[in-house]
Amino acid sequence: MPAIITNKFRIHNSEQFTESFSEAVPNVYYMGIGRPQAFGTLTRGDSRTTNEGTDTVPLTPVDSVQDEYYYFDDMLAAKRVTSSDVSYVVPRRNWTAGIVYDYYRHDYGNRITGTTTTQTSDSGASTLWDSTFYVLTSTYQVFKCLDNNGGAAVTSGNEPSVAEGTTTILTTGDGYKWKYMYTLSAAQQTNFLSTDFMPVSTNTTISNAAVDGGIDIVKIKTAGTGGTDGTHTSIPIRGDGSSGTVSVTISSGAVTAVTVTNVGSGYTFGYITVADIIAAGGTGLSGTELDVIIPPRNITAAGSAYGGHGADAVKELGAYYVMLNTNFEADETSNTGDFTTSNDFRRVMLIKDPQSGGSAATATTLRGTKAIFLSSASGTFTVDEEINQATTGAVGKVVEHDTTNSILYYIQTRFNDHGVDSNGNLTAFSGTNTITGQSSSVTATPSSSSTTVDNIAFTSGYAGAEIDSNTGDVVYVENRSPITRASDQTENVKLIIEF
Repeated sequence: MPAIITNKFRIHNSEQFTESFSEAVPNVYYMGIGRPQAFGTLTRGDSRTTNEGTDTVPLTPVDSVQDEYYYFDDMLAAKRVTSSDVSYVVPRRNWTAGIVYDYYRHDYGNRITGTTTTQTSDSGASTLWDSTFYVLTSTYQVFKCLDNNGGAAVTSGNEPSVAEGTTTILTTGDGYKWKYMYTLSAAQQTNFLSTDFMPVSTNTTISNAAVDGGIDIVKIKTAGTGGTDGTHTSIPIRGDGSSGTVSVTISSGAVTAVTVTNVGSGYTFGYITVADIIAAGGTGLSGTELDVIIPPRNITAAGSAYGGHGADAVKELGAYYVMLNTNFEADETSNTGDFTTSNDFRRVMLIKDPQSGGSAATATTLRGTKAIFLSSASGTFTVDEEINQATTGAVGKVVEHDTTNSILYYIQTRFNDHGVDSNGNLTAFSGTNTITGQSSSVTATPSSSSTTVDNIAFTSGYAGAEIDSNTGDVVYVENRSPITRASDQTENVKLIIEF
């Protein structure tokens, strides 16, 4: 049975996801980083092997219940993503002289009447949102192309530019007609503009001025012959709307221009008859066919219609992409220093509704590593080395040894060279039993104190991760080559989700 999932459904999903950050009872999302240890072949506790690629070419993550557990094992830290960190985006298209831009049509992909072919754009696109019908200018204004002068290229010196909030259609010197949509704010440029994507927002002035079903453009499909030369006015636009009129210019018997003189309203289809052109003075005209371009239209949740160019930029530009912008700023000291700068990371993940301390997580940042407050140490543990506690059999990997505060940060995984003991059990470090570094040979004694050091509350010398393991849903995972962190460095992660 032929069927499609429409682009409107994709936009609906992008809207639902975006709204989930700011609803009355919102979902809570965290962007996490993890995997300080190198990718390679790891030996599991059951003696099977799992090849994870290399640091140069890490393997694509596996979408399985098992691997979701693994992602929590070596998480370093996570930062909350708020509604201000989220934006609708679309593919970036810079205005560039010499390019032929597509113009907006409501019927790309439709069968052309009387033929077996479909309506495509000048670039060959068979859907509106695959066409190049919008541009971003050098002054960060976004325009929709309503007419491309018969498929001509834009020319140098004719980049569109208007005062912000201009509602009239701009005709540039190269014959293009442009509809101003919105201007990127400084914050949008910083947070959501990338080489490949640009943010989308609706300008309220433009939206309020949009006319639902108003006709702005009529294209000449067939010019016809035999008409009386001159400009003939007050020709009605027929269809299900009202009050739309055009003037038609005939030269050498053929229609050479159509100008909308009253956009009217309420059109979802429209046409201009040869008989009406003749009645307006174009006597003798025959064979003319004009295409009335219908603007976008949407329905609110309450059931009322709204539309017209600029009424809803998200829907009009096809923003079924959402960008999440997150900065990992050094150790995030203002948020208790949860992000280590002593180790690298190889994984980025998005987690929905995790818990912290048994309750819904709300903090700006969450530490993902475990920690031991040391009463003494013979030296400095080496990053990524294995540590053992012979008395208990516990095994772990060093993430950071903070010698200033005498804190050892570490992870334990489900692999026998990362976390499980010789019997295959994930055993916790405990007591004041000696901990030994397998590479550095450093030995240390955990403290038995219950105290708070560097904003970490230790119970008998131990503290678990702030993000509760295996809580929430990991909805995005990316493995990548190692990113080295530093105390004077910020990593910016722009995650683009396509719906």
